[in-house]
Amino acid sequence: MSIESEHDLIALQRIGRIVAMAREEMLSSVRAGVTTAELDRIGKRVLDEHGAISAPDITYGFPGTTCISVNEVAAHGIPGPRILEEGDVVNIDVSAELGGYFADTGATIVVGTRSPHKEKLCQSSLRALHQGLQKARAGAKISGIGRAIHNEARKDGFTVIRNLSGHGIGRELHEMPDSILNYYDPRDSRLLTNGLVLAVETFVSDGAEYVVESADGWGMLLPDHHYAAQFEHTIVITKDKPLILTAV
Repeated sequence: MSIESEHDLIALQRIGRIVAMAREEMLSSVRAGVTTAELDRIGKRVLDEHGAISAPDITYGFPGTTCISVNEVAAHGIPGPRILEEGDVVNIDVSAELGGYFADTGATIVVGTRSPHKEKLCQSSLRALHQGLQKARAGAKISGIGRAIHNEARKDGFTVIRNLSGHGIGRELHEMPDSILNYYDPRDSRLLTNGLVLAVETFVSDGAEYVVESADGWGMLLPDHHYAAQFEHTIVITKDKPLILTAV
């Protein structure tokens, strides 16, 4: 969607703030011995306290409130009895609806004992998101976001997942424009417009370029013991730097 009124903006800011609060509270609770189901309950509590509803649930019937992906799962992990261990790479992805408006956000963290390799991967993905957002302004090509993300990852010696991407958002969880890629596609001539609402997300990996669907029909699996780190913000395109709705 594109912002058409002050009401649109205020409503999107409200749901953006809520999913960001859920994301941060869940991240602060990540530790060895905690199950992904316990983290999901924390996210649900935050959403419930503010009257928000899980977007994956109401949109796709996802069997959880939030997506929690660990190690070999790059995205769309189902919360459950899995117990987090030292060194696990954990992605928290929270999207929700309130009053007919949606926002989506995510972040990745390493459990407990720090691994320089995994920490570098997470920091590279976060930097890549910031680089991509710097290219997100009215009149610029959508493909410039992916170019910036890919360049940052490659500079750090990492790859990007090519079959996971960002998307339009606002009145629905997934809207046009779709395929906000993590790499540069010279055929993509679409332009960003003032007021456009996007969920920009990075999927940076230590060697993988594609994921496959898991047997549960939800999780997206990485090959050959690779890891990936995802970071995501919902933004509004302006003529200058974007307005980040899911910052804290």
